Amino acid sequence: MSLQDELTAVQHCLDDLVRTVGRLERSLAQLRDAATAPDPLGPAAPVDGVITITEAPYDTTLWTDSDDEGLGVPGRHAP
Repeated sequence: MSLQDELTAVQHCLDDLVRTVGRLERSLAQLRDAATAPDPLGPAAPVDGVITITEAPYDTTLWTDSDDEGLGVPGRHAP
Protein backbone atom coordinates (compact mmCIF):
# COMPACT_ATOMS: atom_id res chain seq x y z
CA MET A 1 0.00 0.00 0.00
CA SER A 2 1.44 3.37 -0.96
CA LEU A 3 1.74 6.31 1.36
CA GLN A 4 -1.06 8.09 -0.52
CA ASP A 5 -3.38 5.09 -0.06
CA GLU A 6 -2.61 4.98 3.67
CA LEU A 7 -3.26 8.72 4.02
CA THR A 8 -6.58 8.34 2.16
CA ALA A 9 -7.60 5.45 4.45
CA VAL A 10 -6.72 7.48 7.54
CA GLN A 11 -8.70 10.44 6.21
CA HIS A 12 -11.76 8.20 5.67
CA CYS A 13 -11.44 6.90 9.24
CA LEU A 14 -11.23 10.43 10.60
CA ASP A 15 -14.27 11.47 8.56
CA ASP A 16 -16.21 8.52 9.98
CA LEU A 17 -15.11 9.45 13.47
CA VAL A 18 -16.23 13.07 13.03
CA ARG A 19 -19.66 11.92 11.76
CA THR A 20 -20.05 9.50 14.66
CA VAL A 21 -19.07 12.09 17.26
CA GLY A 22 -21.54 14.52 15.69
CA ARG A 23 -24.35 11.95 16.00
CA LEU A 24 -23.39 11.32 19.61
CA GLU A 25 -23.45 15.04 20.36
CA ARG A 26 -26.94 15.36 18.85
CA SER A 27 -28.16 12.34 20.83
CA LEU A 28 -26.75 13.72 24.05
CA ALA A 29 -28.38 17.08 23.38
CA GLN A 30 -31.75 15.37 22.88
CA LEU A 31 -31.32 13.38 26.09
CA ARG A 32 -30.32 16.54 27.96
CA ASP A 33 -33.38 18.39 26.62
CA ALA A 34 -35.66 15.50 27.55
CA ALA A 35 -34.20 15.32 31.05
CA THR A 36 -34.67 19.03 31.71
CA ALA A 37 -38.12 19.35 30.10
CA PRO A 38 -40.98 19.74 32.58
CA ASP A 39 -43.16 16.68 33.02
CA PRO A 40 -46.54 17.35 31.35
CA LEU A 41 -48.24 15.45 34.18
CA GLY A 42 -46.57 17.55 36.84
CA PRO A 43 -44.01 16.52 39.41
CA ALA A 44 -44.20 12.93 40.54
CA ALA A 45 -45.13 12.26 44.12
CA PRO A 46 -42.38 10.58 46.10
CA VAL A 47 -42.91 6.87 46.48
CA ASP A 48 -41.56 5.11 49.52
CA GLY A 49 -42.05 1.65 48.01
CA VAL A 50 -45.28 0.77 49.81
CA ILE A 51 -48.72 1.55 48.43
CA THR A 52 -51.56 1.01 50.85
CA ILE A 53 -54.90 -0.09 49.44
CA THR A 54 -57.78 0.32 51.82
CA GLU A 55 -60.36 -2.37 52.44
CA ALA A 56 -63.18 0.15 52.10
CA PRO A 57 -65.57 -0.52 49.20
CA TYR A 58 -65.16 1.58 46.08
CA ASP A 59 -67.59 4.36 45.32
CA THR A 60 -70.11 2.77 42.89
CA THR A 61 -70.60 6.10 41.10
CA LEU A 62 -67.13 5.64 39.59
CA TRP A 63 -68.59 2.99 37.26
CA THR A 64 -71.93 4.64 36.42
CA ASP A 65 -71.10 5.26 32.75
CA SER A 66 -68.85 2.26 32.16
CA ASP A 67 -69.58 -0.79 30.02
CA ASP A 68 -69.07 -4.17 31.58
CA GLU A 69 -69.19 -5.91 28.20
CA GLY A 70 -71.28 -8.65 29.71
CA LEU A 71 -68.73 -9.70 32.29
CA GLY A 72 -70.21 -10.17 35.72
CA VAL A 73 -73.78 -9.94 34.50
CA PRO A 74 -75.97 -12.67 36.01
CA GLY A 75 -76.66 -15.46 33.55
CA ARG A 76 -73.69 -14.61 31.30
CA HIS A 77 -70.26 -16.13 31.16
CA ALA A 78 -67.09 -15.69 29.19
CA PRO A 79 -66.85 -17.81 26.01
